[in-house]
Amino acid sequence: MARLLVTNDDGIHGPGLHALARALEADGHDVVVVAPDYDASGTSASLGRFDLRGHLPVQQAELPGAPGIEAWALAGPPAMCVLAAVLGGFGGPEPEAIVSGINAGANTGRAILHSGTVGAALTAQNFGYRGLAVSLAERDDDEWEWDCASHLAVEVTRRLLEAPLRATLNLNVPAVPSGVTPPLRWARLASFGTVRSSMTGAEEGALQFELVAVDQELRHDTDTAMIREGIATLTALGGLAEVWASPPDGPADAADADPGGVTGPTGGLHVEAHAAPGDDLSPAHLFADPEVADHLHPRRPD
Repeated sequence: MARLLVTNDDGIHGPGLHALARALEADGHDVVVVAPDYDASGTSASLGRFDLRGHLPVQQAELPGAPGIEAWALAGPPAMCVLAAVLGGFGGPEPEAIVSGINAGANTGRAILHSGTVGAALTAQNFGYRGLAVSLAERDDDEWEWDCASHLAVEVTRRLLEAPLRATLNLNVPAVPSGVTPPLRWARLASFGTVRSSMTGAEEGALQFELVAVDQELRHDTDTAMIREGIATLTALGGLAEVWASPPDGPADAADADPGGVTGPTGGLHVEAHAAPGDDLSPAHLFADPEVADHLHPRRPD
């Protein structure tokens, strides 16, 4: 069906990666795996050390239960795995999409900024490819329902392959009992993820952190809130973008935009009229808050 690049941030030995690659191959896709040779969690879209005078170590790997899937372990974070693959480092046809995961732990809310799983998908977007990040919440009994998450990832990948280039989706699957497939809904990004960092101690030469559960009340239509309710969530993401607020009367039609770039995506906004640097930030540069309904108007599913 399609050539897919599969990566993750838990590393080449991650069971979520193995389950995802096997499921996508079973769905008929041509899968190549390029993943870090270490646990690269929390690396966001970092490329790691980029030494033009040296070499980046890479070695062929074999996935458990999938000897026919081409797999490589790279000494770099997931974003570097994507970069190396799309630049032709592993030969073969160009991938039609990059699928990252399955991460051991949910990636919801604005905390996804730090996720290597999501960073790989956004790196794909930056290079003009479709991307999907897949994460699975942990059950209380420390068991992981990889098959459930893999099944949903396969379904979403089918949709993704029909989407325009640069489409990027973030799929989160809740902790569910064995054999249960949760409903899947579109969701906003919450202010917080399912956990947050906390400082527990500081002494000379050392800091101590821990992750604690987020107990704030969140909008019911956000990804973190839905995951708590046992609902799988899907959120469309945009990576690097300028920030321009809509004029008071709402966004202009695309046909009104000046192809020369004088008026941006907000229609009547004359960018050239705003001095920089040193000028105060204009109201035109307001940050779009994903939890304020007036700021974002996502397309609702049919």
